[in-house]
Amino acid sequence: MSGFQEIAQQFTEYYYTTFDNNRSNLAALYRDQSMLTFESNAVQGTSGIVEKLVGLPFQKIKHQVATLDAQPSSEQGGILVMVTGALLVDEEERPMNYTQVFQLQPDGHGSYFVFNDMFKLIYG
Repeated sequence: MSGFQEIAQQFTEYYYTTFDNNRSNLAALYRDQSMLTFESNAVQGTSGIVEKLVGLPFQKIKHQVATLDAQPSSEQGGILVMVTGALLVDEEERPMNYTQVFQLQPDGHGSYFVFNDMFKLIYG
C-alpha cells in the first residue's frame, strides 16, 4: 500500500470512530481555514464545523465504510479522500447511503488536517 493510501485509511478509521463515539473530539482535525459542506450548507472554521457536527439531530450513529479511494492532491503533500458507505442513526434499522470527500493537508508537524470536508446523503 502506498503512503498516501495508508494515511487515508488510517485517517478514515480514526475520523469515523471518533465521529461515532464523540463528535466534539473531531475539533483537532480541523483548522480555522477548514471548510465543511454538509448537505449543501457550508461552514468555515473549527468552531463552526464542530458546532454543526455536534448539533446534528441524532444521539447514536454508526458509519459503515464501503469504499475508500485516495489520491495525492498537491506537490505539498495533500491527499484527496473519497468515501462511500452507509450509516445507521439512532434506532433506525435501514441504513442511509452517503458519500464524503476529504482534502487532507500536511500540518507541518508530521500529521494532517482536514482542509475541505464535503458530506452528502444519497437518496433513491
